[in-house]
Amino acid sequence: MPIHRRIICLAALGALTLGACSFTDAAEPKRGNYLATQPDSGPGGGEIEDGVSLEDKHVPALARLDPALLKALQAAAADAQASGVDMHVTSGWRSAAYQQRLFDEAVVKYGSASEAAKWVHSPSRSKHVSGQAVDIGPTNADDWLIRQGNDYGLCQTYANEMWHFELATTPRGQCPPQLNNASDGRAER
Repeated sequence: MPIHRRIICLAALGALTLGACSFTDAAEPKRGNYLATQPDSGPGGGEIEDGVSLEDKHVPALARLDPALLKALQAAAADAQASGVDMHVTSGWRSAAYQQRLFDEAVVKYGSASEAAKWVHSPSRSKHVSGQAVDIGPTNADDWLIRQGNDYGLCQTYANEMWHFELATTPRGQCPPQLNNASDGRAER
């Protein structure tokens, strides 16, 4: 094969490889893109179907949480249980592929990336992807954690998401003021 044909073939192959592996935070949904087709976009990527107990540490959504966050959540769940409140995780750590799918679905649901960002961040901005955020259920557990969470350093960080908590202070410390939603000033969701 002549050298110029080899160069063209190598350039085309390189462009295809980079296009398939590149990550983008573009606002348009990426159905069928590289991230969404990765095997870690299922349960191995942090998806939880019906919520899990904080004792199910083998589940990737819990196993890949920041250890300090998991420890605080387990202590809070034990105390909530003693008060008659069952607490479970509805979403914890998420893979970039899973987070991208959630963002893409939110763009479709809310009609724009800016509206979607009030509820879901792209993978590069999400604290779920870094294992530093967790969603809790059911509602009575959210309410309990809103009232008692600072005893464990856990804080509701967004006013529009009563289920979303981060380790945002020291135990018995003061939680930072809540933001209106995820698009208000700090990377998360």
